[in-house]
Amino acid sequence: MPYSLKYYSLIGFVSLSACNMHTPEIQTLCLRDDIGNYIVKWETNPPLEGVVKLYVSDTPGQFGKSDPVGYADIREGITRYVTNDNITRKYFLLSFNDKYAEMVAARFVPMDSVLNFRDLGGYASYGGRKKIRWGKVFRSGKIGTLSPRDSIKLNKLEIKTIIDLRSEEEQAASPAGYTKAGLIHIPVSNGKWDGILARINEGRARKGDGVVFMQDLYIQYVEEEKEQFARALAVFEEKDNYPIAISSSLGKDRAGFLTALLLAALDIPEESILNDYLATNDFLGLNRFNAKVRGLDPDAQQTLTVILGANPAFLDLAFRKIEKEYGSVKEYLTNELHFSERRQNKLKEILLF
Repeated sequence: MPYSLKYYSLIGFVSLSACNMHTPEIQTLCLRDDIGNYIVKWETNPPLEGVVKLYVSDTPGQFGKSDPVGYADIREGITRYVTNDNITRKYFLLSFNDKYAEMVAARFVPMDSVLNFRDLGGYASYGGRKKIRWGKVFRSGKIGTLSPRDSIKLNKLEIKTIIDLRSEEEQAASPAGYTKAGLIHIPVSNGKWDGILARINEGRARKGDGVVFMQDLYIQYVEEEKEQFARALAVFEEKDNYPIAISSSLGKDRAGFLTALLLAALDIPEESILNDYLATNDFLGLNRFNAKVRGLDPDAQQTLTVILGANPAFLDLAFRKIEKEYGSVKEYLTNELHFSERRQNKLKEILLF
């Protein structure tokens, strides 16, 4: 189901910080259509009249403000940027009446050989006063054997560090295929994957097995993988490591949990964190697994569908477990992962603007 404007108001909109009561709230959204053109949308509250100027850059934060690529009536709330370049990612700056400015980009980065590749830029912290910088942190599925075009795309994104959260066995079976970035392999177990897969393939899966498997997996992250996630968070403290890509098999569970911890450390609201996790269902392209699912018996179909999808109930379960056992996610970060308030503030200095 395509995202609606209302849905993006939860996970993709970037609100201009209100410095005083006269500063309007501006929400922006960037999407790509089926042929790769960019569609940029905005809403202002209260409604503004006048002109919005559109600037474009291949590099976030570096715009030639003397040469806008387009103009639009603010009241229209939408403009389009037509391009034949499907390799280089574009970032946009919107200037409203030369008075208020907002940067935005398309969150999803389409790849031939990498699933679920997307930017964490633009998420607003509590109160909307700070936002995550675009082009600094990405999350994705495994970055294994790459198509030539995907290698060029990663070069254009200037990825410097890949945090590979796959297990030793997964990494050995499909080594990371991008050699221009530093690879930091921090193996996190994928739970009893071999056992559940065997039951699915042998027709022994039962209704509810998928739910139990996923619940156990997320509790395992909280209780048994503290050292690994603590090591991963430390990577984000070094400015020279950026841009960073967080990678796991599908970019859904291990990458999703690390992303949730990172966003929590940046004071991103839990609602935004859960919705970013849920967005995997659109960005992963679950229809690619339809043929495999259809060939199974009903219980096995249900089990595999649950495992492949992103259900916010599983991340919510992890958060509630953290709150019950450790007080809060912040206390978990500080006391269990030893990611102190000082370290969190350092992270904010790097990633928020």
